[in-house]
Amino acid sequence: MWHYRRVAAETQHRRKRDTSAPRANASARAHAYTKERILDGSLGAGEVISEGEIAEAIGTSRTPVREAFLRLECEGLLRLYPKRGALVVPISHSEVESVMETRLLIERFALSKVIALGIDLAAPLAQVIARQRELRGGRDRREFVEADRQMHRLIVAATGNEIILQLHDSMRDRQSRIGLIALARQDRRVDEIIEEHAAIAAALGAAEEQRALALLDRHLHATLMLLRGPAYLRDFRIEG
Repeated sequence: MWHYRRVAAETQHRRKRDTSAPRANASARAHAYTKERILDGSLGAGEVISEGEIAEAIGTSRTPVREAFLRLECEGLLRLYPKRGALVVPISHSEVESVMETRLLIERFALSKVIALGIDLAAPLAQVIARQRELRGGRDRREFVEADRQMHRLIVAATGNEIILQLHDSMRDRQSRIGLIALARQDRRVDEIIEEHAAIAAALGAAEEQRALALLDRHLHATLMLLRGPAYLRDFRIEG
């Protein structure tokens, strides 16, 4: 009798596992699909979306989409309203300022430490800047923004401080949204970013700490000034 109960329990467990795995995969697909479209701006700030829309788009039921929406709410990208849908959370002015301030603190520390340690980043920085030059004429700015983030991450990672790196990585989604907004505000910003990156890399390679810090300050400040522009609120429905 005990043997049969054990077999029955194992069979029931397998059935639960077999049915939960596809739902987990569907939830992951719904999460990735929705998140990508929020980050690239296809789903605009302030737009209301429904579980049904996403379910139909990826060919699944509403249950895994609901689970994906809950994850995105925890990540700060959606705000859920029962029976009404989910709001794509706009980026607030204070959030932009906070992200840029945090980046400045982390990246200034990273530049100084890399120079103090004598770490040679010439080759990897040249590679990522070359990648940005390849992407400069493309219509899809997502890859350019990611290459931009990778350039700065290289320097932070080189410090060997995992806590600092984790903090920097935690801003990835915000950096992507902010970066795309900045590029949409001014086309020539793409070329400016590449040249500013090259100048920072050169100063870093020459161990010119004060020059590198000044260039970084100017680089991040230029992006912040674009985001503070009068069209920022109108074009992207940013919350005050």
